Amino acid sequence: MPIPTDTQKLQCLKPAVLTEDAKEALGMFKPGEYEIGFERINNILDESKTLFVRSCRSNLGSAGDLMTCISSAQGDLANTACGTYLHAVIQPAIVKFILQNYQENPGITDGDIWFANDAVYGGIHNPDEVVHIPIFHDGRLLGWAGAAVHTPETGAVEPGGMAVRAQSRFEEGMNFPPMRIGENHELRNDSLELMTAFGIRQPHVVLVDLKAKVVAASRIRTRILEMVEDKGPDFVKALLDKMVVTADEVARKRIRSFPDGKFRCVNFMDGVGFEEGLVRLSYLTLHKKGDKIILDFTGTGPEQPYAYNSHVTSSVGHISNFVYEYIFHDLPISSGSFGPIDFVFPRGSVLNPDNRAATSCAVEGAIGLMCGVHNCFGKMMMPLADGHIQVAASQGNIGTGWGAAGTTQWGLPFADVMAYSLNTEGQGGRVNQDGIDSFGFAWCVFGRAPNVEEVENEFPMLIPVSSHWTDSCGHGKYRGGVGTIQVCVSHGTPDIFHFAYSGNSRFQPQQPLYGGYLPPTEPGIDVRGADIMEQMAAGELDLKLDFRDLLDKRNINGQWTFRFLARDSVRFDEGDIITFAFSIGGAGYGDPLDRDPKLVVEDVRQSLISKWSAENIYHVSYDEERFKVNVSETNDLRARERESRLERSTPYDEFIEDWLKQSPPLEALDYYGSWPDAEVINPIIRL
Repeated sequence: MPIPTDTQKLQCLKPAVLTEDAKEALGMFKPGEYEIGFERINNILDESKTLFVRSCRSNLGSAGDLMTCISSAQGDLANTACGTYLHAVIQPAIVKFILQNYQENPGITDGDIWFANDAVYGGIHNPDEVVHIPIFHDGRLLGWAGAAVHTPETGAVEPGGMAVRAQSRFEEGMNFPPMRIGENHELRNDSLELMTAFGIRQPHVVLVDLKAKVVAASRIRTRILEMVEDKGPDFVKALLDKMVVTADEVARKRIRSFPDGKFRCVNFMDGVGFEEGLVRLSYLTLHKKGDKIILDFTGTGPEQPYAYNSHVTSSVGHISNFVYEYIFHDLPISSGSFGPIDFVFPRGSVLNPDNRAATSCAVEGAIGLMCGVHNCFGKMMMPLADGHIQVAASQGNIGTGWGAAGTTQWGLPFADVMAYSLNTEGQGGRVNQDGIDSFGFAWCVFGRAPNVEEVENEFPMLIPVSSHWTDSCGHGKYRGGVGTIQVCVSHGTPDIFHFAYSGNSRFQPQQPLYGGYLPPTEPGIDVRGADIMEQMAAGELDLKLDFRDLLDKRNINGQWTFRFLARDSVRFDEGDIITFAFSIGGAGYGDPLDRDPKLVVEDVRQSLISKWSAENIYHVSYDEERFKVNVSETNDLRARERESRLERSTPYDEFIEDWLKQSPPLEALDYYGSWPDAEVINPIIRL
């Protein structure tokens, strides 16, 4: 059977057309019955998600980087418990593939357990694995129960699932299309052995996470069948259909309230895989008319030779991270609420690559897209009288991930991605207040940052520093939330392997709003032969466990290395600082000169921003002992800065004329395509 095309996968994300009988059944509910049934479904999903988190073994799974869902009989997503939004809205592509292709052979029967993780068939990237269980009653299919989680081991060419140096799908390990791995409500032993073979770096984690998915989906099935016994199968089937239809209606009403227009944003990255170079990650044009939105990514840069590519369902999933966090935050995570939104992803771009492309680091390729929707929706929604409070600058959605592999202090093999730096990024500045400090993970806003003690118990490392990262925010009238910094030391094992993926060591792909500033970049730092453990044991007085102090004074002896953040698996010895793990802050909103000086001084007092930033970015004068604003002097400083801006400024036409003549050096354009249009020059050939 043919692999689904990008057009077919995008069509699967749209709600199916109901039969006349199904439409008629939508009117069966008595007053209040639909609302009670809807809440009952929500409770079922919340219970299954709680069970799922408690059953997972992986670091990200136990942190909540997962979701559970229920779909209608025809495969439309009715609602989800998150976790991660991006895992949710793409599930219809997988369920509908099963319905369209496997009815006869091998058949779809009560007790089946279906599995998939291949992005070509509708997933995100292959570490994101999903289980679906059909819900039958007396031989009639009523719906589907699903559960997905990021399981960070796939048997790829390097540990941790997200193979940065993979140049095709054939180097990424386990890529399974939708397939039946269990019958009669039981996982097959041959399927378990297959998963073990691909997850051999940490088979216990891979298998436990697989079983956790089955447990979570099975709990949904059990509760739905209890609901069937109470209300009848027709009620449950109509309830799921009505949830999809209602979400579509409300989403269209919400979109109609936005002003019509066209809004644009372009976003870049400074590296691909382990190579530095300019990449146009996203060129978004948002078209809004009536109750429809078209997100057109024509102009996005060409697909990349490494794993920073995103298939169309993955790209849509990443858009849902913003949509459900902000504009549809009170709607079901459903096929219906995404019904009024259409997408254009040009083939051969980083957001719609060849089927043979490597995509295990798709989350990096889709970062620009996530930043772009923040910016375009923010511009579109700003004029609204009552909805503009949802406007925010881009949050810290950089997704700089790092992981470790080897043998734990307990003698177990492991290869996992660390959740703390991901789940403590800063939120973007908002229209009427600052972004939340270390608010979470743009991919998983309901996830949690694990306690240091949990990490030290689970993995062979010590974390002597874990704190907010001063000045990691984008400054503005309302600054972005700050991120965090951890110092991670190899401990309890003779060696450990560290790897990282990112592309923002020189500049950020985020875009601030209305005069705000970008957050800083993230350097890659490690210290080999470090004596931090010896100094801590000796109680050295000059060892202040503060990131800025450590960086400025270099009072930890050893070989300090500053590098591009992304790196292949590298071995470290006992006591080495394997990484300074950063999470980035959110972008700023509004001109920093408009910020309330009292807020600036309070940020300095709490070490969220530095004294230098208060003086040179916000131009605030204050008493450093009492943290009191010198109002008159501050007003003078800001007036002089506004005058200086005018003196430094250039008329727009002159600026554009000069700007269009500029170009990065040729060596920075190896992965960009033509300058400045980012069109394909040399197509990638994969055998």
